[in-house]
Amino acid sequence: MKIVKELAKMIDHSILHPTHTDDDLIKQCEVALKYDVASVCVKPYAVKLAVGKLKGSSVKVGCVIGFPHGNSSTAVKLFEAKQACHDGAAEIDMVINIGKALGGDWDYVESEIKAVTDICHKNKAIVKVIFETDFVTKTEDKIRLCEICTRVGADFVKTSTGYGFVKLSNGDYNYKGATLADVRLMRKHSGPSVQVKCAGGVRTLDDLLKMKEAGATRSGATATEAILSDAMKRFGEK
Repeated sequence: MKIVKELAKMIDHSILHPTHTDDDLIKQCEVALKYDVASVCVKPYAVKLAVGKLKGSSVKVGCVIGFPHGNSSTAVKLFEAKQACHDGAAEIDMVINIGKALGGDWDYVESEIKAVTDICHKNKAIVKVIFETDFVTKTEDKIRLCEICTRVGADFVKTSTGYGFVKLSNGDYNYKGATLADVRLMRKHSGPSVQVKCAGGVRTLDDLLKMKEAGATRSGATATEAILSDAMKRFGEK
């Protein structure tokens, strides 16, 4: 049914775990093809392989930049973005410089987001700007980032990487990832031409439906098969 296709085209199938091999990448690209998702999101070195595997399909190849902590210099992020586009990436997910945002150096943050956005658009790729909301937790900072992304013409604002692990009181590390509150906030404070992507912790069909209702038009996911097989059962076959 139409709703299943719509949900599939919300998903950026994430193939980003550090342990993924080329064989894993190929298998996960086959999952993306099976369900006809919006895109795969891969590491920079994997762009060419993913492009080859997905050639002739409607599944786009996206690539992460400055991932996962955003600490690369602007020049390095620009080089990564340009190279990814050259290798065939149609979408770029960049991580902001988190420390600069937390330190209030908004001129730096804006200059970097604009530079990456401009080079992506020059190479006919869209750009999604990752805030990493497990680290950037103040509402006013998230709003400021939405305003910056709107001003510089970014295509998406994005909650998280899924790798923003915070040390807990018991010494373990975990992350919260996307929350409905953050998606609503980002939708409210981003311009009409800027879409919202949730990522991190969207593992079930109900999670995805709630994010969609909150204003997300894309979602990162590793549980793509589980989400879309449940959607087919609930709403009918594509």
